[in-house]
Amino acid sequence: MNAQIHKIEKMIYLIREQKVMLDMDLAELYQVETKKLNQTVKRNIKRFPFDFMFQLSNQEFKNLKSQIVTSSLHGGRRKLPTAFTENGIAMLSVILNSDRAIFINIAIMRIFTKLRSFLMLEKDISTRMDKLEQGTNKMFKIVF
Repeated sequence: MNAQIHKIEKMIYLIREQKVMLDMDLAELYQVETKKLNQTVKRNIKRFPFDFMFQLSNQEFKNLKSQIVTSSLHGGRRKLPTAFTENGIAMLSVILNSDRAIFINIAIMRIFTKLRSFLMLEKDISTRMDKLEQGTNKMFKIVF
């Protein structure tokens, strides 16, 4: 299970200032073809507003490929990848009604929750450091 969680964590990217997962990675996790996943999404497109998923631009895909050296990003794609936000991934479990999809989505949601808590902790630490720095600066002004 830990290996699966680590694998999923590596499949989460920051694109357009959002944490997303790509259609090809999700298809791999759900054990379906990327084409089939995208067809299922198209048949249920009303469930996927713009803030649930978006197609990468050429530049975004190029940048992503330069950051990640894996063959899965270079395979013979005819279309640019689709990125799914956390809400889009949750919606996938509704339309991919299988035990595997449910299992994977639970793991993904737990990881997104964990990432959010880390970000909140990081923000809290940063705020505390800023306050400490301000206090230290005041002390130095008084001393000097």
